[in-house]
Amino acid sequence: MSGFVVAVEDVEARPESGTAETHLTIDAACGCERLEQRVLRFAPGRSEERATGDRQEVLYVQSGRGTLHLGGETHPLEQETGAFLVPGDSFAVENPGPDELVVVSVTAPCEGEERSQVTVHYADREALHATPNREFRFLVNEDLGCRDVTQFVGTIPPGRAPLHSHHYDEVVYVVEGEGVLHLAGKDTPIGPGSCIHLPPLQEHCLENTGPTPMRVLGVFHPSGSPANKAYEANE
Repeated sequence: MSGFVVAVEDVEARPESGTAETHLTIDAACGCERLEQRVLRFAPGRSEERATGDRQEVLYVQSGRGTLHLGGETHPLEQETGAFLVPGDSFAVENPGPDELVVVSVTAPCEGEERSQVTVHYADREALHATPNREFRFLVNEDLGCRDVTQFVGTIPPGRAPLHSHHYDEVVYVVEGEGVLHLAGKDTPIGPGSCIHLPPLQEHCLENTGPTPMRVLGVFHPSGSPANKAYEANE
């Protein structure tokens, strides 16, 4: 596969019993064998119990606020919160309203974990450099006991970086900003809600065509750092 991109609004919503509806944006049907990306929308109220089954799941709160109920404990959910759920977890999400709670979920097979905490907030994580003018912050990674999946938020300033590739399999969600995805010889406009699959070793570039920084949520397998590249073209 050479990659895939879709806007979440172009993916049919699947209502669930209770307060949630799901947009399944990336899975094996589009060539992503190990990772599945969903956008979950929770109306006010408490959702029915949800189960991870035999997969691990990382969540990211795009907008809204609420509470994650897990194992008799509660964890606050607010914008830019990441959460780490392990196989066998059963949980519910409560939205106090009045606004919708929008969460980006990515699930993956679990090859081992030693969870040390459930939630983490973007503001509490160190800013790291991927290139001289691009930065990222880990959310869920080995620091929380997640051994084989990495979740991060990256910031892309206006402009275009060189084409590059990674060794890992990655799904991306555009949180804010406007730009162009350069992938497999095609240039695709992207903006908030764009969902992208980048297979291992696939050359790509996210160009920020707007006046302000673009922010993207990335999740990849196996774990590592978004600063590590398999290939990068000369400037």
